[in-house]
Amino acid sequence: MGFLSGLFGKKEAPKRKLDHPNKLLKGDMVTFDDSFALPTQLRGQQLKVEAIHTYEYQRSQLCEFLLRGHSGTAIYLSYVQEDESYLSISIKINRAVVEQLFELDAFAEIFEEPGKATLTLQALPAELAAEFDKWLSDEYHQVEFAGFGYFHRQDYRDLKPPQNDDDARGEGFEGYSLANADDSHVVDIEVYESGDTEVMLTLYRPLTDIREYWPAS
Repeated sequence: MGFLSGLFGKKEAPKRKLDHPNKLLKGDMVTFDDSFALPTQLRGQQLKVEAIHTYEYQRSQLCEFLLRGHSGTAIYLSYVQEDESYLSISIKINRAVVEQLFELDAFAEIFEEPGKATLTLQALPAELAAEFDKWLSDEYHQVEFAGFGYFHRQDYRDLKPPQNDDDARGEGFEGYSLANADDSHVVDIEVYESGDTEVMLTLYRPLTDIREYWPAS
């Protein structure tokens, strides 16, 4: 009977294969490389997917994964596929940090036409330099001015987000971006219709920076 029950009994479902950021689900974990090219918030860290969001633009969508590790710092990860595929990894900073990183008059020019602002990194206190060193570049030039989009706090991969107000269209925003000469470091700014403004330091990194994937049990 043991043989027969084994032969005709239920088979275990195959384990989910997780080997790419596009396959991440809530509860999954990733381990980053321990390279010194990465910030301390990423280097060798194991981070868990806490939420999945969607950025909706006129002709495209971008999936964003909210990650957290033991430190509690929120890390925002996206997989970008253009001429080359890469990871976009961001950390949010508040106004007090912005004021220490950049001259505020220069920062204000980002929101003025024709959108050709440049930012130069100021001399930083030791504590701030240690925290944000790998996230920063010495100089940035503006590459996006008032690009409109919607932010959704849901995962719409392979789906079209709601297209009318009755279906919770999402939070409308204007996007502004500045990049360094190598296009490896970016300052992203989102100004929402509600009046809220988010400022992020962003790194563009190769997919190989994620060394391991751990599917949720």
